[in-house]
Amino acid sequence: MKPIVKLTVIVAVFMLLATAASPSDEQKMPKGLAELVALSESFEVLSEQTSPAVVQVLVTGFGEIDEFGRGGEGLLPEIRTGGSGVIIDSAGYIITNAHVIRGARRIQILLSEPENETSQWRSILKPKNQLLGAQVVGVDAETDLALLRVFRTGLPFLTLGNSDDLQKGELVFAYGAPLGLENSVSMGVISAVARQLRPEDPMIYIQTDAPINPGSSGGPLVNARGEVVGINTLIFSLSGGSQGIGFAAPSNIVRNVYEQLRSTGRVRRGLIGVNAQTITPPLAKGLGLPRDWGVVLGDVYPGGPAYQAGLMIGDVVLSLNRKRMENARQFDVNLYHHRIGDRVTLRVLRGADTMIVNVSVKERDEDDARFVELVNPEEHLVEPLKILAVELDRELLQLLPKLRRETGVLVAARAGGGSLFSEGLKPGDVVYALN
Repeated sequence: MKPIVKLTVIVAVFMLLATAASPSDEQKMPKGLAELVALSESFEVLSEQTSPAVVQVLVTGFGEIDEFGRGGEGLLPEIRTGGSGVIIDSAGYIITNAHVIRGARRIQILLSEPENETSQWRSILKPKNQLLGAQVVGVDAETDLALLRVFRTGLPFLTLGNSDDLQKGELVFAYGAPLGLENSVSMGVISAVARQLRPEDPMIYIQTDAPINPGSSGGPLVNARGEVVGINTLIFSLSGGSQGIGFAAPSNIVRNVYEQLRSTGRVRRGLIGVNAQTITPPLAKGLGLPRDWGVVLGDVYPGGPAYQAGLMIGDVVLSLNRKRMENARQFDVNLYHHRIGDRVTLRVLRGADTMIVNVSVKERDEDDARFVELVNPEEHLVEPLKILAVELDRELLQLLPKLRRETGVLVAARAGGGSLFSEGLKPGDVVYALN
């Protein structure tokens, strides 16, 4: 035994000296090439740390047969779809998209098996991944997010970063199962940080050119620090595949939805009871405002939180929670992620006086889209305004918050097409006068 040990030590010392005497591969490389190799290796490390928390979501449900006869047999055939998800808590909580699990009868999660670090010789072919049943904790259709749970603890997970810190051009990585190819990764940059896809919609998205394809939905968009900064949700495409225009729900919105779904199973959204308008030079001139840009309160609803806090019509909003307000869209977006009971701080300009006003966030009224069920195009279309409208009655008044007047016409829906006169009218608005 002793000679063998002695020989081993001699060989080890010889190898150590040989290594020290000869330059490493990196030292032999040109400087630029060595930096490129180091960058590539950092990407590899990031993927090794991130991939174990990325899952594939497999859904079985009922659906209709499409125009090509696909979807199964029977009047309401069983179909199988899938998407992606990310574990954000070691107790088995998984965020994905709501549309991934729509119509699901059974949801299964395909976990990513961690690599065996103790093995010296690792195969590039991974072992068969574990398939676990999942339960739906809650769904939020407005942000297209859903929270699932598998009853397994000690799982690898990723943390949610601060999406407000993202910058255009920042490097990001999209993980998921595009076209069913589980746990794939693609790389790109942030193309835009606050993309609004529908007019007057407070929901915003991160735009990225990281390739995202069908099946990637619900997977994480990860920054260079390994934090989830978004949940990949949709793409713009003429072909159905990636064309470099993908969108992800920002992590700050995801965090709010996740915390509420986990605690109560539903998402409650708030408001402060104002109608904010973007100040334009003509508006500033007409109203005699002290500045021709920013945000002005076009209305303060009686009895609402802003009214009770002392805000008034015509107040110019300088900042919201110390963030400068430049337009009404920005004001609405920044209020969107606040929870019921939060207090927001507004710095406002009234005449020549500047004041600080603290306002509580109260729960938003029911979705105004519910009024569309009360009308039909034949009876309620107002063609010049491109709206569907119905006269207020006792039944409607019970569905509405307290109004200034109990007579008028309720805007139940937009009819499409729009017109110069209907611009700004929304479902739930009450028209008291015309001209």
